[in-house]
Amino acid sequence: MQIDYLHLRPDDAPPAMVARPYRAVMIAELATSQSWRNEIASWLVRSGCLYFIAWGVECEAWHDTVDWTVLEEFNFGNIPDDKFVMTTWHENEPLAEALWFAGHSASHPDIELHETVIVHIALEEQRATTLQRYGESHAMTDGS
Repeated sequence: MQIDYLHLRPDDAPPAMVARPYRAVMIAELATSQSWRNEIASWLVRSGCLYFIAWGVECEAWHDTVDWTVLEEFNFGNIPDDKFVMTTWHENEPLAEALWFAGHSASHPDIELHETVIVHIALEEQRATTLQRYGESHAMTDGS
């Protein structure tokens, strides 16, 4: 499985991404405006996110925003199975559990997801630490 890391500060524009199926883990360390959550949720959906895991500050609001974005994307009508975005939020759970969930339980019923993008909302980039935490969360049960 491919793991990628993306750091965003609140109100940063999301990067251009080639649309492809992936799961996203949102690690939100900071509060954000609803308008920016809408922008990022639209970007996630349009770039191919098919499973969204939210953890941290306002994680339920992030979850709900992605759900509403998917509904709006399909004009509140039928959503094709291969475009349906699964969503979970992990309030009051350790980050390690949300990361473990992403790697072991977050599967789409119709599309195989080979890539995980960790979207980190924070003032400072923490790629190495975050990817290490992801690896450690899987080493506990993978026997590594």
